[in-house]
Amino acid sequence: MKEKTTTPPSASAASAKGGNKNRLIMMALPIIVAVLLLFVPVPEGLPPFAWHYFAIFVGVIVGLIFEPLPGAVIGMTGVVVIALCSQWLLFSPEQLADPKFKLAGQSFKWAVSGFGNSTVWLIFGAFMFAAGYDKTQFGRRLALILVKYLGRRSLTLGYAITFADLLLAPFTPSNTARSGGTIYPIIANLPPLYGSKPNDPSARRIGSYLMWVAITAACITSSMFLSALAPNLLALALVKSTVGISISWGSWFIAFLPLGVLLILTMPLLAYWFYPPEVKINDEVPLWASRELEKLGKMSRNEILLLVFVCCALLMWIFAADFIEPALAALLVVVLMLWTGVLTWNDITSNKPAWNTFVWFATLVALADGLSSTGFIAWLGKEGGLLMSGISPGMATIALLLAFYLLHYLFASTTAHTTALLPAMLTIAATIPGINMEVVVLVLCTSLGVMGIITPYGTGPSPIYYGSGYLPTKDYWRLGTIFGAIFLAALLLIGYPWITMMF
Repeated sequence: MKEKTTTPPSASAASAKGGNKNRLIMMALPIIVAVLLLFVPVPEGLPPFAWHYFAIFVGVIVGLIFEPLPGAVIGMTGVVVIALCSQWLLFSPEQLADPKFKLAGQSFKWAVSGFGNSTVWLIFGAFMFAAGYDKTQFGRRLALILVKYLGRRSLTLGYAITFADLLLAPFTPSNTARSGGTIYPIIANLPPLYGSKPNDPSARRIGSYLMWVAITAACITSSMFLSALAPNLLALALVKSTVGISISWGSWFIAFLPLGVLLILTMPLLAYWFYPPEVKINDEVPLWASRELEKLGKMSRNEILLLVFVCCALLMWIFAADFIEPALAALLVVVLMLWTGVLTWNDITSNKPAWNTFVWFATLVALADGLSSTGFIAWLGKEGGLLMSGISPGMATIALLLAFYLLHYLFASTTAHTTALLPAMLTIAATIPGINMEVVVLVLCTSLGVMGIITPYGTGPSPIYYGSGYLPTKDYWRLGTIFGAIFLAALLLIGYPWITMMF
């Protein structure tokens, strides 16, 4: 008779107690940080209510970094706390003294202001596109086709993975959904065909190479397209509210185009040199992909409709932004998908990641806008400008990019990084005489995707590949440093001069 193994009750109780204790510490940490900042003397030149608002904002960012609760809960909590205490945190004494000013109404109006932001709805619409890719299996078909024709050699298989991500990126605002949800489940089937196993010396046969190429491709394509990474779209809203500059889909694409093309074409080869697979050629992978494609059969009606719809959306984003708001274009496509049966209403209502991101980003947009409306951003820009006085516009742009990029080591969320640092960097830049703000905006924003490569927690899909068993900790940090340095050098030597020339 097989003996049943059980965990001793004392060990289980100790483990649960330790887990609860750690969770309580993580939940208390944002509150402690916020309270400590509330008791710090108000800096000279800053209204007290603006400093108190900043204290709560920092508490929210700390919560987003450590995530004792889901990010949407953290963001909503921050908004509710500020709205409830708005007379001390959000509004100036002059506003409160105005007899026509209705505190309760204005507090609620600010609290829900993020839900009316067009960028938040664009993010939501793009998530529905990703749901269409998943339900129709069109994304899986694209990846398998590339693997079928490019999968015989390890190097060309690396390019197949990269091009699969590239094809999905313009229509998938979550690199976690795109790379972790579509690409990873496919390529996870490939290493065993080569006898390459996770958490085993055989991982280096090919599995390690494929996983590294996949996460690196996700980071590159996340910078290449405005609609390929949710924080890109958040950055769009923050830029508009902070410095009043609007970035179109086409401007973003052109800004990163030469650098993106270069990285897409060379990255699988660089990975092949720095992290070479032991197996160079194998005939099994194309055969496996062919069998999987046969199971899918011919393109379905819904796949064809989805292809037409997303191409229409892309054309409207690029060429018709003056006639139709990009968010409305996305919602139009969602309506068409619902009417034609590509998606059902249940697909919309049951899409938890989309609704979670919708609430999360709406609250973050409101919180970031509050930094500006309280006057904190203007004060920070003035102080930062004094520190950078005397620096040439070109050197200032480079210094801001270096700081923005390297500070990502402190963040486990590109969203938290964008919310916390982008408005501050832009405000400081705006105080420097002669600086080209459009160039600064594009240089900083297009770095958001590629900076995710530097750590195993740097972007959404990173933990998925890190936890695959094919990328040991030492290798991940070493490669992250190498490729992070390559991407940063490329931004400085190619991206920045190109953007300066074009804008």
